[in-house]
Amino acid sequence: MKNIKAQQLLNKIQRDLMRNGIIINTLVNDLKELRSIIVDEEGNPLLAKALRLTYEHIENFEGFEIAIPDDEPVEEGEEMPENPAETGQESLDYLLSLMADPENKVNKIELREYVNALNIYAEEN
Repeated sequence: MKNIKAQQLLNKIQRDLMRNGIIINTLVNDLKELRSIIVDEEGNPLLAKALRLTYEHIENFEGFEIAIPDDEPVEEGEEMPENPAETGQESLDYLLSLMADPENKVNKIELREYVNALNIYAEEN
């Protein structure tokens, strides 16, 4: 993320998350504002999509129910392992940390995994 305002807002979101946990209204509003900056000034479609899906998920499901992506590749047809200890605040914080450097090759891959997991969760629920 190159935009200073976007970096500062992302840092604020992460601080608020660690201090207060997931406060839906504040978090959603901050994520929407961050997405607006990304769309207008960064031009990163993957990051914009990840942000939109994240705040829509939080609004619709009143929390963050996506696990941190597994390091092990999942074979086709095999279900993603669900580890409840890695959902919620910890996973959201990890997703936000990926957003800080969306051009990093590994971060791009994991952002795509989050986008896929958010889409699948929305379809199934």
